Parts: sequence; C-alpha cells; structure tokens
Amino acid sequence: MVARETPQPGGRAGLVAAVVALVVALAAALTGVFAGPEVVRALGLTDAPAAAWRAGTPPKAPPPVLAATDGQAPVPTQSGVSAALTPLLGAQALGPHITASVVDVTTGKSIFSAEQDAAMTPASTTKVVTAATVLATRGPAYRIQTRVVAGAQPGEVVIIAGGDPTLGVFPTSYYPGAARLDDLAAQVKQSLGDVVSTKVTYDVSVFSGPGIGPGWDADATTGGSGAVITPLMTEGGRTKATKYSDRYAQPDLQAAQAFAKLLGVPTNAVGPGTAPQGAKQLGKVESAPVARMVEFMLQESDNVLADSLARQVALAKNQPASFDGAAAAMKGVLQDLGMPVTGYGLVDGSGFSRNDRLSPALLTGVLSMAARADRGDLHAIFSGLPVAAYSGTLATRFLKAQEGGSAAGLVRAKTGTLTGVNSLTGIVVDVDGRTLAFAFMADQTTNANQAVIALDRVAAALAACGCH
Repeated sequence: MVARETPQPGGRAGLVAAVVALVVALAAALTGVFAGPEVVRALGLTDAPAAAWRAGTPPKAPPPVLAATDGQAPVPTQSGVSAALTPLLGAQALGPHITASVVDVTTGKSIFSAEQDAAMTPASTTKVVTAATVLATRGPAYRIQTRVVAGAQPGEVVIIAGGDPTLGVFPTSYYPGAARLDDLAAQVKQSLGDVVSTKVTYDVSVFSGPGIGPGWDADATTGGSGAVITPLMTEGGRTKATKYSDRYAQPDLQAAQAFAKLLGVPTNAVGPGTAPQGAKQLGKVESAPVARMVEFMLQESDNVLADSLARQVALAKNQPASFDGAAAAMKGVLQDLGMPVTGYGLVDGSGFSRNDRLSPALLTGVLSMAARADRGDLHAIFSGLPVAAYSGTLATRFLKAQEGGSAAGLVRAKTGTLTGVNSLTGIVVDVDGRTLAFAFMADQTTNANQAVIALDRVAAALAACGCH
C-alpha cells in the first residue's frame, strides 16, 4: 500500500504564501554558507518565485521562520553528534535498521554516519535526487512545450506532447503557473481561421515504455497519490482539483478529448498518431519554469510531477524517456556531478517503487553540493524543501515539544513514506548557527506515526546540539 505524505493545510494558496516567506527566510538562513559576499544574489532569490506563479499581487509574506546562520560557528565534533543522535536513532519506533549521514554544509565534511553508503529504500526522499538532476540538466528556467501542428488531412490537428503533466483545465489550475489547454485551443482556432477542426490526433511519442513503474504498489495509480505516466495529461491526471483526487485511467486520451471539446471536435474523432514531418505549427504553450515545478514537487511531494521531471533528465541526456532511461540518465548526471553513487539503484523518479535504492551519503552529498555558491542552478531545492511546522509535508510535524517542536522553523527537509519505510533528509541550522545536511533512513518500521515522531526528534536533537 502506498502511504500518503502529510498534506499541507490551507491548500495551494497556502503553498504560494509559504514559498514567498521561505525565499525571504532562506537568504537569512544560509548566511555564511556561501563563499560569495552577496548571499541573496548568490542564491538567485532576490525576487519571490511565487510571484511568477500567479497573475496579480502576490500574498503578503509571513515573518521569516528560519534562524540566521554563522559561517564562522564551530563545526560540531563527530563524538558530540554521535552522543546526541545515537540513542535517538535506536528508538524502537525506527525498527531494527536505521542508517544516517550528517554533513557540515560549508566544508562538506562528514560529522556523523551510520551505514551511510547502504542502499536503502528512499521513498519520497528520491525527489531530492530528481530535483538536482533535472535542474542540472534542463536548467531552472527551462519550460516544457506542448505544441499543435496541422495534420495530414484538412481539418486534422495534432497535439504534440512534450511531457508537461501540469496542463490546466480546471477553472483554477491545480499547478500554479501551469500552461492552459484553453489557451492552446484559442491559438489553434486563430491559426485555422475559417478552417473547421474535424479530427484531433495526439502524438505521445516523446515518452516510451510502460506508464506504471516497476515495484509500484497496486494502488499507486488508483489511490490518489499518482497516475499512469504519460507525456500528455492535464492537472497531473486528476479528475478534481484536489491533491488526492482520483486519476484518469488514460490521462493522454482524456487530455486529447478535453482539447477536442475546446475545438468542437467530437470525442470519437480523437486518436493517437504522429505528427507529419515539417507540419505547420498552429499553437504552443509552455509550462512554468523547471525551478517552479521542482519547488512544487518537493513541497507537495507530487509523484506525477517527479516522474515526469525524471524523464526530462532522460531527454536532456539523449536517453529513452522511460522509467529505465530516466533512472540511467539520473545516475549518469550524479556521476558527472561527482556524487557517490555506490548505493544508487533508482527505478523511478518519485520514490513510489519499493525497488528504489539510495544511500544516505548520496542524499547529503546532493544537498551539500546544492548549497554551493557556484551551483545557483540547484538552489530551487532549498526554496522547495518543506519547513518544520510551517509548510508542505512538514506543516503538521514538529508542532509539539515532545515531537521535536524545538526545531520548528529550523529544519527544512523532504519526507519519505511507504508502508514499512520512513525517511527524512534536508538541512538544519544548529544552535551555534552552523548549517548541516542530514539523511535518516529506516526501512523496517511497523508504526508509521511513531516512526515519523522518532525521526523528527532526531532532527530536533541535531538542531539543538552544538556538539563540541
């Protein structure tokens, strides 16, 4: 059974407000982490990203929730961190097998490890790797195109999928900043003039292979947490504008039929095919920038968005845009970035699969690299990570004193949850103002709620520990 990540209270409007605040907070939170003198400029976050998500005036930002850091603060000692974390990692709720890695972000030095190179089932912490690899290959400003061209016969139009799962059809798109199908239809009508559309062909040849990943649970595409992965879909395949909405069984067909309806073409005149070579373009829309999609993916732990972005890595590296191709391409990118891939064994980009494997050291390595001043292309990872007791999948965690509440606002992390698997990876500002990257991964838990609390306590202990 697929376990759901904790939804964020307040819906998507809350997400937008949260990200505005997080961007402001991040500039203060990571002071001293980067080598350059202008931290905000180095982060590339002088403008709130959420402002680009919606037209109109962005919501007023709440107060910053992250403490300022001190790059000159002492680095915690290995013995000190071990003394603080080892007893908590031994909590019964985490089961008999827990692995860990803690790294000082400024120096990249490992200050705590427990089987840090072990190949573990990562669940949704996989999305950190997906985020890093798509940002490194496509770049934060890249937008996925959906095009329409003239078909072989008069009145036929061909919608060519580019792999954007966020195309909007609801009155308010589920994904902020998404391209809209009605805009595309309006362009096509204008281009056709007096020519009446009689047939819609949809070209989904950009992706290959199955739409359901290896090792996915039986309810992965029916339980509201994911969908069949196709390069043409609207609203992540959702039937309603809610996070855990039911999904269409054939998202590409549904999207093509929705497009046909906008053109006045009957559904029985919709079918798959390929676009003619050199066909005249009739319309084009573009997704939100990859950086914005990455932020939403991490905040909301969106599985469809994750697997779609993983295939963008494959396309960027000239690999087949399939589950296998994406996994191979992501590994190659990590190797090019100098990351430790000993424990790498991903088979998807979302962490849905129980066959996925990642090591704690790889996760902390990615986070440490992403914090470097010369890797501004990766900084959207930090503005996307949920903040303890404040946003995304951590909004309802770290709320009580006995459940890690002392670290509210100090921990930014990606959660990972499958039945029997609980993980947490991110960054934390310790009591001295030092920024640390961490990954804690347990793969034999029996009570998910208690395991979550236990992990939060470990992260809170790291935040509270000067550990000298």
